[in-house]
Amino acid sequence: MKRLAVLLILIFTATLPVHANEDVVLGLSQNRIAITANFDGSEILIFGAVKRDGPIPAGNPLDVVVAIEGPSAALTVRRKERKFGIWVNTDTMHVDSAPAFYAVAASGPLKEVLTETEDQRHHISIPETIKAIGATEEVADPQPFTDAVIRIRGASGLYQILENQVEIAEQTLFRTSVALPSNLTEGHYKTRVFLTRDGKVVSHYETTIDVQKVGLERFLFNLSREKPLIYGLMSLAIAIAAGWGASAFFRIFQRT
Repeated sequence: MKRLAVLLILIFTATLPVHANEDVVLGLSQNRIAITANFDGSEILIFGAVKRDGPIPAGNPLDVVVAIEGPSAALTVRRKERKFGIWVNTDTMHVDSAPAFYAVAASGPLKEVLTETEDQRHHISIPETIKAIGATEEVADPQPFTDAVIRIRGASGLYQILENQVEIAEQTLFRTSVALPSNLTEGHYKTRVFLTRDGKVVSHYETTIDVQKVGLERFLFNLSREKPLIYGLMSLAIAIAAGWGASAFFRIFQRT
């Protein structure tokens, strides 16, 4: 009787569908961006494929979410109100750190391809990223301050939500592109790719993009950090020379 029961269990297990593991194979058009004097922005092409050890799982199709996060820094957000005819600061909220750049691209509407629980777990959307970093409890309702940060940095291209911008072919190949503005902050940009089904993350991959100043910009940046006295004297000398040169030019122009 026991042998019959074991045989029935083995037969039942063999008839269950096999779910293939799905992993990300990622590629970037460039993994290093150089900031020069004439740098006016760049574009990163993100492409890849889904590696499986079996057939494509049946059911709802695969979705892809790509998030690029720049270096973080502390941030102070102030709210101003008009009192007695002048604008004054009324409330202040300090954020431990917020990313200088953040872009999230998805193969569909973000709320449809990612559940709220998974978003909170992996901190993928922009509000969840800032919330995860933490803010001091100096105001009763911090949400308007968070919304203000997202709105201001979104207007300058530093925060981007790119829904329906990831193309998926045959449930295997995917690609998207993210525009990087000219006012980038130097540092390591964390790039994450998430595969989701039914809004749940089934696999993810992470890499980095290096953004660095090069040439004269790099020299001046290092000089201002390592030898601030020399940098200050050199800046002062350039300012004096520029002022003297402009004055001499106008004197010559007036004589003629």
